[in-house]
Amino acid sequence: MRTVHTADLTAAERAEVRILIDTAYRPGFTDADWSHALGGLHVLAEAGGRIVGHAAVVQRSLLIDGVPHRGGYLEAVAVHPDHQRLGYAAALLDEAERIIRAGYDLGALSAGPAGAGLYTRRGWTRWPGTTAVLTPRGLTATPGDDRNTYVLPGAGGPLAGASDSSVLACDFRIGDAW
Repeated sequence: MRTVHTADLTAAERAEVRILIDTAYRPGFTDADWSHALGGLHVLAEAGGRIVGHAAVVQRSLLIDGVPHRGGYLEAVAVHPDHQRLGYAAALLDEAERIIRAGYDLGALSAGPAGAGLYTRRGWTRWPGTTAVLTPRGLTATPGDDRNTYVLPGAGGPLAGASDSSVLACDFRIGDAW
């Protein structure tokens, strides 16, 4: 296991990680999804001289009921199919969650039903309220993401007062908001 900033990944490592993620997510991982995973810290699992697992933590502005917080957003968690169910995902998440808890007010991620159990077993909770994105046109609800957005307490602890009437908003980006 090692952690490296995007700036310190070699071109070959970037290409290897992208191929790994494309293989693990086949089909469905877009260029926009890839861009979301860049610019932060990459946790890499290696075996036999190859990168077999990846998780990225990128900083995003997250607003809870209009109050801004530094969010550690978890992106592109993937383990090569030949190495799944061997503990790599847990090891990747151990380090990613350590980074989030120590360096951010809270963590957030988007997970579909197939992946949600992995995160909830580790202490991530589904956001109890609604979600939105702060677009150039203003705050826009993202009801399709309400049930797929999960949060993890970080160093700032702003989740204590969250309720079903709370709104969690993220900053705007190209592609999926969450």
